Amino acid sequence: MNKKDITILLVDDEPDILEIVGYNLTAEGYNVLTAENGVEAVKIAKKKKPHLIILDVMMPEMDGIEACEQIRKVPDLQNTIITFLTARGEDYSQVAGFDAGADDYITKPIRPKVLISKVKALLRRLKEDDSSDNVVKIGNLVINRDEYKIIKDKKEIILPRKEFELLSLLASKPGKVFKREDILDKVWGNEVIVGGRTIDVHIRKLREKIGDNSFKTIKGVGYKFVV
Repeated sequence: MNKKDITILLVDDEPDILEIVGYNLTAEGYNVLTAENGVEAVKIAKKKKPHLIILDVMMPEMDGIEACEQIRKVPDLQNTIITFLTARGEDYSQVAGFDAGADDYITKPIRPKVLISKVKALLRRLKEDDSSDNVVKIGNLVINRDEYKIIKDKKEIILPRKEFELLSLLASKPGKVFKREDILDKVWGNEVIVGGRTIDVHIRKLREKIGDNSFKTIKGVGYKFVV
């Protein structure tokens, strides 16, 4: 998908944010729409069906959390990627955002180049969602789901089944934060009763084998795979 075919909805009640961020996204080649509050954002999202929504939390009329909940109720917007703009230290906003259906968050203030990189990482999920290929290539890492095989830097890494399934899940959408309860459900299911520490132990083992920088802990929420 070409950049000019990708629509991004930018929602913030600060004109400076809309202007600066909007300018940088447009200069990168994306089709950018803007809204100044949650009510306006929901209306535009329903009409234009953007691929990505960058949503501020604190806004008049309808805040970002409620707007996200409203957007997620629209069937045509179920696969739209939603990321929140949050100020540093707003842990509550981040957790509430994930609960409302957000995929990720971007911390303000953020440099334009870093923002563009973040947006590109988020938009990679569009390709991944459209692909049914069971061989996933991410940087120097190759995950073969059919053969339960991991190749890193052209060397095969042997992983126990649960470690493989956990890596496969997180790497299926780089940058997406997976909640602990979702990880438990998708990797362990109803097989056994396990606690949150089980995930932590498996993540620690994956960090030792794949690389510490490939996994990021989101405090109070879960984990994500970082490219």
